[in-house]
Amino acid sequence: MSKQLEEIHPGEILVEEFLKPLGISGRRLASDLDVPTSRVSEIIHGTRPITADTAVRLGVFFKMNPRFWMNLQTEYDMRVAARKLAGKVTGRIRVYEPETV
Repeated sequence: MSKQLEEIHPGEILVEEFLKPLGISGRRLASDLDVPTSRVSEIIHGTRPITADTAVRLGVFFKMNPRFWMNLQTEYDMRVAARKLAGKVTGRIRVYEPETV
């Protein structure tokens, strides 16, 4: 049985693809986004999701579409949920079958 790799949290992408290459600290990012340092710290450590509010702020800061950040979070959430529920819902959820006339 092969061990599955952990899903990559959007906070890791924020750090590895944005903060490190640009030389920006989490503390500076929090200050520039006008949010508590704890919010950015929790995102970076993968214990907090990127909310719509944070996505908008990141979009403004990095001059990019905030949907990028929301899509990262949604994809992460879906992968985690699918992994968590794999095999647990099959057979327990009744599949919709349209009535034939």
